[in-house]
Amino acid sequence: MSDAQTPPRTPSTAPRPDTTHFGYRDVPVAEKQKLVAEVFSSVAGKYDLMNDLMSLGIHRIWKRYFVGTAQVRRGDRVLDLAGGTGDIALLLRDRVGDSGSIVLGDINGAMLRVGRDRMTDQGKVGGFEYVQMNAEKLPFPDASFDLVTIAFGLRNVTDKDAALREMFRVLKPGGQARVLEFSEVKADWFKPIYDFHSFNVLPRLGTLFAGDRDSYQYLAESIRKHPPQDELKAMMQAAGFARCDYRNLSAGIVAIHTGYKA
Repeated sequence: MSDAQTPPRTPSTAPRPDTTHFGYRDVPVAEKQKLVAEVFSSVAGKYDLMNDLMSLGIHRIWKRYFVGTAQVRRGDRVLDLAGGTGDIALLLRDRVGDSGSIVLGDINGAMLRVGRDRMTDQGKVGGFEYVQMNAEKLPFPDASFDLVTIAFGLRNVTDKDAALREMFRVLKPGGQARVLEFSEVKADWFKPIYDFHSFNVLPRLGTLFAGDRDSYQYLAESIRKHPPQDELKAMMQAAGFARCDYRNLSAGIVAIHTGYKA
């Protein structure tokens, strides 16, 4: 798809109550989780390589900033949702120290295994728990965590409002939730370049290095369907979070959203 064919960003709400978006396709709500699972099972082995190729390595800077500006202290208990290959959990480990703990959660078992194996290979075995879970229904009691993070995972959740409510529920009073996600590019001059990269370069990289064009086409489409900055901020407020705010990085390619439990 060329940039001339790229549809404009549309509202993230589903067109009918019984359907939701899977990229630009409308699919039954019950099917989205399965389709997303197939995408991430397909790309799990090449996930880190593809992130470097797609972002020219800039995703590492985004993640470091995301963790470096988080409200977290030694001894804290952290939940990292959509933990994937463990990038965020690994960066958080030094922040929480030996007295803290991190639960690395992901709905996709293949991604979770990649993260666990990666930690083991690096000798990082203490202080981590690995739990396969659905962000829409977290298997933890109320007020369990000092910090909840989700990086590049919220856009793949079928019911984002439910996931945000669950993040709020499991936070301790005074705790912080942070969302790192692709968002809406704000610089008009950059939008055509970004669209060309998304719909022409990414699928070709997927074909070349991962043998999977469709998954990276979905990636580009899912970004356009994700709620833009102010809409996601309003969703966090509706979920109960206080002092909600966001910071754009790289002209809005990604944004960090923050909210607190009063």
